[in-house]
Amino acid sequence: MSLAGEDLINIRRDLHKIPELALKENKTHEYLKKAINDFPQEFLEVKEFPELPTALFVHINGSNPKRTIGYRADMDALPVTETNDLYYRSVHPGVMHACGHDLHMTVALGLISYFAENQPTDNLMFFFQPAEESESGGKQAYDLGLFSGKYKPDEFYGLHDNADLGTGIIGCRNGTLFAGTTEVNVTIHGMSGHAAYPHKANDAVVIAANFIEQVQTIISRSIDPVKCGVITFGKLEAGTIRNVIAGKARIEGTVRGLNQQMIEYIRQRIVDVAKGLEVSFNCTIDVEFNQGGYYPVENNPELTKNFIDYMSNAKDVKFQETEPAMTGEDFGYLLSKFPGTMFWLGVASPGALHSVDFLPHEEAIIDGVNAIEGFLKYRMSM
Repeated sequence: MSLAGEDLINIRRDLHKIPELALKENKTHEYLKKAINDFPQEFLEVKEFPELPTALFVHINGSNPKRTIGYRADMDALPVTETNDLYYRSVHPGVMHACGHDLHMTVALGLISYFAENQPTDNLMFFFQPAEESESGGKQAYDLGLFSGKYKPDEFYGLHDNADLGTGIIGCRNGTLFAGTTEVNVTIHGMSGHAAYPHKANDAVVIAANFIEQVQTIISRSIDPVKCGVITFGKLEAGTIRNVIAGKARIEGTVRGLNQQMIEYIRQRIVDVAKGLEVSFNCTIDVEFNQGGYYPVENNPELTKNFIDYMSNAKDVKFQETEPAMTGEDFGYLLSKFPGTMFWLGVASPGALHSVDFLPHEEAIIDGVNAIEGFLKYRMSM
């Protein structure tokens, strides 16, 4: 029997209790494998790779395949301490499924359970992905060559839950759904000295203040106002004591843009600002960027049109076209390699994504399974 709504809720709660950080999803991996092994095995093949040991691939043989349709579900949790008073709250101190990946995995299991009993026309490939929140698990899998042979998708789909959408609503848009993100680390090398003799030092705090102020004008004065970009510096470290001028400062932040060209332009402008300040203050400024796999999530036009056409016309699906979001997702890297679509599943949580009180409405799980199951059958008929 395919998993019913109560089964799916219990699975989600089991997974919620055992959150694990990026590349450490060992218990989660074993739980998923056991659940899949309990399904009918006639059409299934489960694949593990020692190069990425917590990842799990599931191939379902189609009866008359024209293509292989991929579906991604991320597995990792966040270093967040849960405050929800639940019997199934996290049992791992300081770690929580605060982004809903437990729900993502549960929806994927619901789909596998259905197609294990009802052979699909096309081949289906499910990728349970580690390390979405950090370490770029999607990019790692691609770079390791894991998407090959029967595990190479012709098109790829994946969802992300949305705390602000009503329970069970499918949200999507053509074009960019999520921004791309790049970490930026800046190290300023001045010269320390006595607070009473500033002329004999080169104050890294003053340089850092100028750097932050000038970089913040990039968005307001170097970018078309109708286009989007974000620069946020969330961490600044400098100095050791109040009466010693700091000779070194480190700034850490993030750059976000709705397309890769925007991200690259912002990065170049940051480098330009640093070079100017090096001359102005006679200092050295090292700027490092790390994007990893967190590319903009740019939905394929044709496939996304098919997806939206189905979801907006299906009798039992609640669909809403959504605006682009500045959140990041490493599914963007996979969509830069394979055509596909990412979409939202509304969960109407009172707490925001990544918050200590994130609490999705579990009724969304069966809504998500039914909507995606219907779409996959529709897509396989084309």
